[in-house]
Amino acid sequence: MAFPTRPGRPPGFTILELLVVLAIIGTLLSLAAPRYFRSIEKSRHAVLRENLATLRGTLDRFHADQGSYPDSLDELVARRYLRRIPDDPVTNRSDTWIVVAPAGPAKGQVGDIRSGAPGSGDDGVPFRDW
Repeated sequence: MAFPTRPGRPPGFTILELLVVLAIIGTLLSLAAPRYFRSIEKSRHAVLRENLATLRGTLDRFHADQGSYPDSLDELVARRYLRRIPDDPVTNRSDTWIVVAPAGPAKGQVGDIRSGAPGSGDDGVPFRDW
């Protein structure tokens, strides 16, 4: 059913109607955007935890197989324990990992791995302490 219009005026939306629609869209975006960005951060934190667990598990397997820890992360790739060094999802780089020497008289240079990303997680713990 078509609504009648005044003679000489084409049918369409007025500026006021468009402004109301834009205000509604802006309000909805202001509610949704913070949740979206918060979920992105939570996803990055989950990927960081998973990458740390993978790297630490790989270091343990290397130590069990070789009797020593690797001298660098690249050795894990060279000996095919990893296909590639994973990226730190917070920095989006693979060269920001902090290498921790093994405790005690263990051989090798890489006994543990930590994130070199600045900042901290949702729980307030710095990434380097995960």
